[in-house]
This record gives sequence, C-alpha cells and structure tokens, in this order.
Amino acid sequence: MSLDLSILLSTSSQGLLWGIMAIGIYLMYRILDIADLTAEGAFPLGAAICVSLIVTFGWDPLLATVAAMFIGSLAGFVSGILHTKLKIPALLTGIITMTGLYTINLRIMGKGNLPLTTNATLVSQMKQFFETIGVNPDFAILALGACIVTSIIVLLCLFFNTSLGLAIRATGDNEQMSYANGIRVDTMKIIGYMISNGLIALSGALMAQNNGYADINMGIGTIVIGLASIIIAEVIFKNLSITKRLITIIIGAIIYRFILAMVLELGVEPSDLKFFSALLLTIALSSPLISKKFFPKKSKTTVQRSDA
Repeated sequence: MSLDLSILLSTSSQGLLWGIMAIGIYLMYRILDIADLTAEGAFPLGAAICVSLIVTFGWDPLLATVAAMFIGSLAGFVSGILHTKLKIPALLTGIITMTGLYTINLRIMGKGNLPLTTNATLVSQMKQFFETIGVNPDFAILALGACIVTSIIVLLCLFFNTSLGLAIRATGDNEQMSYANGIRVDTMKIIGYMISNGLIALSGALMAQNNGYADINMGIGTIVIGLASIIIAEVIFKNLSITKRLITIIIGAIIYRFILAMVLELGVEPSDLKFFSALLLTIALSSPLISKKFFPKKSKTTVQRSDA
C-alpha cells in the first residue's frame, strides 16, 4: 500500500471514530445549545470501562463496548441532574463531572495506562474476518467505523423525528416556548446529556480498541477536536437538515484528521498537535468574520425607472 493511500485510509478510519464523539458534542452544543465539558471525562471513561472489562473480566468486546456506552450515558445523567435540578451552570457542571470522572477512571483502570495486549477487540475481530474472506485487513477499521457511524446516524435521524426527539429539538430552539407548551424541558435536557455522553463514551471505547490501550489523559482536547469537526462542517456545508448535518460532521472529522496528518508529514512533533488543533479551531471559527471583512459580497442594487 502506497504512503498516500495509507495516510488517506488512516485519516478516514480515525475520522469516523472521532466523528462519533463529534456527533455527541453536536447534540449538546448545537441542538440543545448547552456548553457541556463532560466530554473530557466521558471519553476516557468509555475507554477505561471497555478495556477493563475486556482485560480484567474477559468480556466479549462487543458487550464491553455497549457497557461503556451505557456507563457514559450515566455520566451524562449525573451532569444533567446537576445542571437541571441543582441549577448549577452548564460549564461548571461539566467541570465538576469531568473532575470527578478523572478519579473514577483511575479507579477503574487501577493505573494511568491499561494496555489490551493480546486480548480480542472489535478491531482485531474485524481484521480476522477480512483476512478470512481475502480482503486487505487494513480496511477493517474503516469498515467497522462506517458500519457504526451509519447505524448511529440512521437511529438519531429516526429518533429526532419522534415526538420525544422533536421535544428535545424544541427545547434547544426555544426553552421558554417549549415549557409554555407543556414540554418537560429539564427531562429533555437530561436525555440529551445521556445520549451525548453515551456517544462520546462509545467513541472512547472504539478508540481504545483501535489504539490498543486506555489512558487516563486520552480525553484531553476532545472538546476542541469535536468542535473543530463541527465548525469545519458548518463552514463548508451551510444550512442543512439534521440528517445531512450529521453526515457532514463525520466529513468534518475526516478533514480535521487529514489536516493533522499533513501537519505531521511536515515534521511537526506529535506532542505539538494540541496547539495545531487549537489553531485550526480558531481559524475555522473566525473564517466567516475574516471572509466578510476582507472579501465582502457586493450588494445588489436595483434601479427603478419611472416613466415620465
């Protein structure tokens, strides 16, 4: 496999797995309009739960992944309760939960880094399956990510067209109007917290299986990565329905990973990637203002002629 194809395959595979996390962040930041920082703790929580269940208890990787998603949703439930019932501001809620999850993740793993070693994972099982049918196993992660992402997008689109899903969207659009129409806005927010952090924990579990380990610090910068993927998608693809928007977020995550891969090809140290991630997010966020200031659109003037 050529170097260019290898980079493209790697960035696409990584982008799909990170895209799941970006979708989770999108649900909170765009649909519910809540700035939630729980993702920084929920992502490594999913990794810690999944790897610990596989290594310590010998769980099937699929069951361990589902369990990680469920526990991540419980973390979202805690954040939702703190925000809605105890009336703690959203940012402080995320900080509180994220801080508490750091200790919980350490307790779960027993140490700062827990390797998978020779344990079976969804990634290794998919590679074995590809080898059995005579397909290049390098495409296994791409296929696994594509299947999971497609399932998530389909399920979310169906969900957000139900009465419950529409109520959640209405809560994010206009909370006061939703409350006046009898929608239990606190419950809608809690459900949103749970779905969001469940997806983020799922992404963490999949990334841990792809990397071969769970690390206590692997959640640092997840908010930046997720927001960068969302902003890239919104800058390139404007005014879309929720179905198309979810798809473009995945594309944004892939573009984001490709940009970072190109940065690494230029000789930048991997330890400096966080800085470039922050720089990329800054550029993406400020691009509409920059383009408006330096490349203003010519206003169309209409000249009306009056007959004398």
